[in-house]
Amino acid sequence: MTSPASPPVPPLADLLAGARVVSLPLATRFRGVEHREAALIEGPLGWAEFSPFLEYADDEAATWLAAAIDFAWHAQPEAVRTEIPVNATLPAVPVERVGEVLARYDGCRTVKVKVAERAQTLADDVARVRAVRELLGPEGRVRIDANGGWNVDEAEHAAHALAEFDLEYLEQPCATVAELAELRTRLRRWDLPIAADESVRKAQDPLAVARAGAADLVVVKAQPLGGVRRALEIVAATGLPAVVSSALDTSVGLSQGAALAAALPDLPFDCGLGTASLLAADVVADPLVPRGGAIPAGRVIPDPALLDAHAAPPERRAAWLERIARCHALLSGTA
Repeated sequence: MTSPASPPVPPLADLLAGARVVSLPLATRFRGVEHREAALIEGPLGWAEFSPFLEYADDEAATWLAAAIDFAWHAQPEAVRTEIPVNATLPAVPVERVGEVLARYDGCRTVKVKVAERAQTLADDVARVRAVRELLGPEGRVRIDANGGWNVDEAEHAAHALAEFDLEYLEQPCATVAELAELRTRLRRWDLPIAADESVRKAQDPLAVARAGAADLVVVKAQPLGGVRRALEIVAATGLPAVVSSALDTSVGLSQGAALAAALPDLPFDCGLGTASLLAADVVADPLVPRGGAIPAGRVIPDPALLDAHAAPPERRAAWLERIARCHALLSGTA
């Protein structure tokens, strides 16, 4: 896909001068970690977040830095809504913890349930989804996210096993575009939509999934896609409905996602931007946790006392600043 030329990259010194690195405890273990590290960068237009997961290589992480630069240095697209309806996100917790975790999401009518976790079984997934359905009742919406953890046969089997719970959609049930396309063909009579996440945000060609007819909707995230404008371009080019989600961001990162959701012409699904509820601490005095099932759109300002209280250890701060420098070199063509 052809994209307009990227705006100039500000000098590295400007990024580092306004950078704070934090380590926030999680209320629930997620993605195998108990703390979330993030670099927060202040630019002329406010604060932005740079928080690619630690295992991501610099070439992938550089796109996340481009998103931070875009948000902190450039005006964002006009918003068409001021409030974003959000879903609850349920990690692959034991079934007895389902109620405890979901109680952190005020008013959310939709729950995304993580499934296909390593060292767990389909029976664990079924039990977790059943508990969610019982808590929500028949009017609630349940979607599942396998993060590409199944092959086609496993995904089809899981869809059968979970059919009684009236799923809203399956998010990234398989890893590849070809697998998603085959599964979508197999499930066509079921009226069970397939959403693509990793096949969009981690792909060299984010439009391949749409061209292959491999998904009914796309999950988009502001940071991994290079910013709000770039994500809007991708959604428009796919021609598919979109769900805006987060990457376990602080409230600063969630405000970037909210800016994306606020600018989309249509927002038919609740968004995965309620994940501040998974954090035991945040960087703003009034975190972007769901209230009445929604979060506001708009920039946020970190609290200096919270930045100090949750500052990462010196060695971790140094590692993040070095990472920013390496990604900056890739973006500016000086690597």
